[in-house]
Amino acid sequence: MKIKLKHLGPIKQAEFILGDFTIICGDNNAGKTYATYAWFGFLDIWREMLETEIQDKQMNTLLTDGVVQIDLQFYIDKAREILQKGCQNYTKALPKVFSASKEYFKKTQFQVLLDESEKLSVTASFERQMHGGNAKLFSLSKTENSTELVVSLLVDKEKIQFPSDVIKRVIAGAVNEIIFGRFFPNPFIASAERTGAAIFRKELNFARNRLLKEVSQDDTKLDPMKLLFQIYQDYALPVERNVEFIRQLETIAKESSFIADKYPDVLENFADIIGGEYLVTRNDELYFKPKGKQIKLTMDESSSAVRSLLDIGFYLRHLAKTGDLLIVDEPELNLHPENQRRIARLFARLVNLGVKVFITTHSDYIVKELNTLIMLNHDKPYLKQIAEAEGYHTNELISAENIKVYIAEETLMKLDDKSRTLTAAHIDPEFGIEARTFDTTINDMNRIQEMIVWGGE
Repeated sequence: MKIKLKHLGPIKQAEFILGDFTIICGDNNAGKTYATYAWFGFLDIWREMLETEIQDKQMNTLLTDGVVQIDLQFYIDKAREILQKGCQNYTKALPKVFSASKEYFKKTQFQVLLDESEKLSVTASFERQMHGGNAKLFSLSKTENSTELVVSLLVDKEKIQFPSDVIKRVIAGAVNEIIFGRFFPNPFIASAERTGAAIFRKELNFARNRLLKEVSQDDTKLDPMKLLFQIYQDYALPVERNVEFIRQLETIAKESSFIADKYPDVLENFADIIGGEYLVTRNDELYFKPKGKQIKLTMDESSSAVRSLLDIGFYLRHLAKTGDLLIVDEPELNLHPENQRRIARLFARLVNLGVKVFITTHSDYIVKELNTLIMLNHDKPYLKQIAEAEGYHTNELISAENIKVYIAEETLMKLDDKSRTLTAAHIDPEFGIEARTFDTTINDMNRIQEMIVWGGE
């Protein structure tokens, strides 16, 4: 799958192909976060952007006969056209995604292109029921390898209270899910603002409760939820999602991820990185319990690293599913270099477990540790000896084929025209990632220090 961008923030023109592990690195203000937020926003709301038309005659058949067969091949043939139109709709929505003026996105283009190798098919089975109150209204089902979606009423048509347009949207959503769902993973994002959200969690809850109380006492007809969501209009969509996630930790803590159920050692490794574990009480109080100590610390009392990794920790323990996309903006925030190395190994392990990872980073430690994982991932006796001696596990090693790296930089795109873009970094199967964005700075530092050491002779 390829993402194409034009005139998005500092980026004049760029494209990138997604890997199981995708990395964007580069200078500050080079467009890394713009590309990341745009991709997350699309994954978050693509279902609302795609326009799939359900014909009136199909609705009439459903309401008359109680059942209708939807030919999915008809929509497969139009799928790329539907996706292109959806991307155009999404481009128009970018001001809301970024919570910014429309003027900033007048020339912006955002496209998602499926490779020819990504064959559109509907092999998987599908099952869903729609409810109204306590009653089941209609079902949508598709058997494995079938190209028909069967929609069946489960009540008398006289009892259907939903407008036909609502039913159309539900059917269209099912068609989109069947055709496009496997291409667009469920995203979870940890934005660069995550540390602040952890600190002000109580204040966010207090502000919400106070607003709802004031609205409930108002005699005018207002929509409390609409007003509530207007609180976040000054924030980009990823930040809003982080705030909502942090606010709902008590509910989230009741769930259990596939990692917690099947791979508890991953959570143990994460606990070693943060030096303890997170706790949510029945009173919705959030604490950090340092390993080996009989104390509980609030987020204010905890280290910045503990706050920085809070939402990632809760995602791993409670929400993660195979096929998800974990997006982390600057995972190195507040982490010691050793823990930056360990977080790189954690990400590689997640990729091997089936969770895709997408990060932006300024960390040479993360990139070099990934290089080590690539270099060790070969069937040579001496490499196995090194891995064992240095504490690396085979489930952390990763293939160069699974990683895509892009450098956000200014480059000569046309004669005498330097523009910001994303340049693919070369990844050697033997030696890893060539991230020159770090190499230039490191070489400058080494050169200066050599002059200082040897300049007097």
